[in-house]
Amino acid sequence: MEVSPSARQGAPRARRPGKRLAWIGQGLLLLIAVAAVVLLAHDFTQNPSLFIQIIISGLQLGFVYALIALGYTMVYGIVKLINFAHGDVFMVGSFVSFYAVTRFQLHVWPAAVFHNMPQMWVVFIGSTSVVLLSMVVCALMAVVIERAAYKPLRDAPRIAALITAIGVSFFLEFFGALSFVFSPRFIPYQRPFDVVTWYFNKGFYRVQPGQSLPDNSVTFSNIFLLIIGASILVQILLQFLVRHTKMGKAMRAASFDKPTARLMGINVDQVISFTFAVGAAFAGLGGVLYAIAYSSIWTQLGILPGLKAFVAAVLGGIGSIPGAFVGALIMGQAEALTMGYISTPMRDAVAFAILILVLLIRPTGIFGEPEKEKA
Repeated sequence: MEVSPSARQGAPRARRPGKRLAWIGQGLLLLIAVAAVVLLAHDFTQNPSLFIQIIISGLQLGFVYALIALGYTMVYGIVKLINFAHGDVFMVGSFVSFYAVTRFQLHVWPAAVFHNMPQMWVVFIGSTSVVLLSMVVCALMAVVIERAAYKPLRDAPRIAALITAIGVSFFLEFFGALSFVFSPRFIPYQRPFDVVTWYFNKGFYRVQPGQSLPDNSVTFSNIFLLIIGASILVQILLQFLVRHTKMGKAMRAASFDKPTARLMGINVDQVISFTFAVGAAFAGLGGVLYAIAYSSIWTQLGILPGLKAFVAAVLGGIGSIPGAFVGALIMGQAEALTMGYISTPMRDAVAFAILILVLLIRPTGIFGEPEKEKA
């Protein structure tokens, strides 16, 4: 490689204009963090039960966002594509579970087949069947989308695949809004099991129907525990898949260098399809849990959760699985604290302000590593 004379003589490097902007952004972020800590400390001392209740709400949102963000970060890690249709796969998962419960009564089939089965097992097996059906349908749909819309553009410029992803997203939203598909209206979601709520006030107690709770009580439900348990289980299974299975090794190899992976005998196309399927299955699971938690669905359901999960993936370091998980928890807390202490309409503004700050200060995210320039 030929070196220019100015480089040999040790010419001074030009100051990058973006570096000064990054320092300003870091100072602004530090001021915001200090102000937030002071305000939250004050609010915690004034009303600790409200603060803890908001934290619980943020955890519930964050763990749902984590299930969506994992799909974003897995797909980007291998094909360098931001799959903006991923949030609409999340929406389809919620509708599949809705029809499985309301029309096909899939959540009660164990009671019809095994008449003496305990009610607890009926609820567990039936609800698991609903979730698995949603995950399978979303995975199959993602494979079809990848083969039909993304695979022909694999060697095209990235902007072509990005525009295609946006087009697929609009297609799923507005096709689903047709009256003979899902319809454009809000639909009340019938939960496959009863909600059980507990409260904490000098001990844990179950809330009885019609009971008025004592002051300074903190409540949580079995839905909250289900969301946390499912998200943590998915994270553990995904780490095991990526680190300790043959397909996981193929995914890492394809992410690092696809041409070399092909020369080593890896079917890269199959690996990419598998990655889309796994990410979509997790989004389908997230759609079911979100619908169970908030009990209302419609065809635009996946837009904002999908975008916020994308912000979470960027915040954690897109391409990093632990980063997506951590970024989603931060996003959930930021949104819940904004709703609790500022205003509900501000939650979306704060979410996208976080995206702008991250791109200004650390574009690679918390766990991301900057790309090294090749000589």
